[in-house]
Formats: sequence, C-alpha cells, structure tokens
Amino acid sequence: MTAVIHGISSMATRQVLAELAAAYEQQAGGAVQIESVGGVDAARRVQAGEAFDVVVLASDAIDKLAASGAVAADGKVDLVRSPVAVAVRAGAPRPDIGTEEALRLAVQAAASIGYSTGPSGTALLHLFERWGIAGEIRQRLVQAPPGVPVGSLVARGEVALGFQQLSELIHLEGITVIGRLPETVRIITTFSGAPCAVSSQAEAVRRMLAIMASPETAAIKRRHGMEPA
Repeated sequence: MTAVIHGISSMATRQVLAELAAAYEQQAGGAVQIESVGGVDAARRVQAGEAFDVVVLASDAIDKLAASGAVAADGKVDLVRSPVAVAVRAGAPRPDIGTEEALRLAVQAAASIGYSTGPSGTALLHLFERWGIAGEIRQRLVQAPPGVPVGSLVARGEVALGFQQLSELIHLEGITVIGRLPETVRIITTFSGAPCAVSSQAEAVRRMLAIMASPETAAIKRRHGMEPA
C-alpha cells in the first residue's frame, strides 16, 4: 500500500492544490493530505523539521528553506503563477482600476485598504511607497491576520478595498472582484513545491510535483485564477 504524502502549503494555493492532488491520486494511485496555513507559519514549521513530505510556498520562501537545508534544493518545481486582484464588498461602488493612475486614485480615496501577510502584501506596500502615498494612507491600512483571507474582511465591511491573490478572492461570497492590477504594476507570485528534507518519500513527492506541473493540469490552474508556471 502506498504511504500517504503529507504536505503543507500557504492558504493562497489551498483550493488549487486540492484539485491537483486529486489529479495525482487518480493518475498515480497515491494519497495526498495537505494542510494549508499562513505562509509564514508553514515556512516556520518546515524549518523546524516538522514531519511533512512536501511544502508548497512562494518561490522565494522555498529558496530560503533550500538554503537552510530544510527542503531538497534540486527538487524545487514551479507550479503556478498567481496574480493579485482587487475586491470590494458585494453591492459597493466599483472604482476604476484600469490604469496605474486610476488604481492609485482609488487607493487614495478608499476608506480602508486591506492586504495580506504574504509576498503579495509586501509587494503592495512597496508599490505604495513608490507612489509616495505610504504615509498618507498608513492609518487606513489593514493587514489580515495570517491565514485569514483579505476578502473575508471585505465581505464583513471591515475593509473597503481589498488586495490579495485572485485565487483567494474568487471563491469567497459577499465580495465583487473588480479586476487584476494594471499591467504596469501587476504583482504576480510564483508558487513552487519541494520535497522536505525529513521526508522518506522524496521520490514519490518528485513524481507528484511532476504531475502537478504537467501541461495536462493547466485547466485546473486557470479555473482557480492562476496560470501554469
């Protein structure tokens, strides 16, 4: 009997990994269980040597784990590219975000701006700094707690304008996704997987990641607001 592959990932890939895991199980016959938590927490637990076979996180987070020896550097596989999108509460006015200038004005006009603890949130703060509006909007910024979707804050009316990976917004009720960021300021995160150093199933993990990265899975990724890496 094939042993279960146990994995951990950030919340951004929870939905797509569930479907990719099902595709692997159907094709290879192995079983997969993946726990999804905040990305910072996931990296910390893998770094601490917790008993996982595979980890899926933002590419740079995987690189840091590889540099410390927590994952197999030669086993890293890029899986998806995930763009950041913008959401408002369902029924609320939809600001124009079609151009960089329009998006900046929408941010400056928003009563509150929600962002995540993940790499997309960091990139967004850098964008605000580049625009020169970081100080102006600082008191209106709301960072979602680790593992909590920004969209849930938007749905509850706690945040007027929410920024997060499209994959984390499209499955939520109570919000309207008004679009991705304009081309000139787009934020795209590549998510990658790698076998954990403590795993005794490294070869099975490599087979699974190869299937998850195969062209046949492209439709699954697009269904979840992502693109193949």
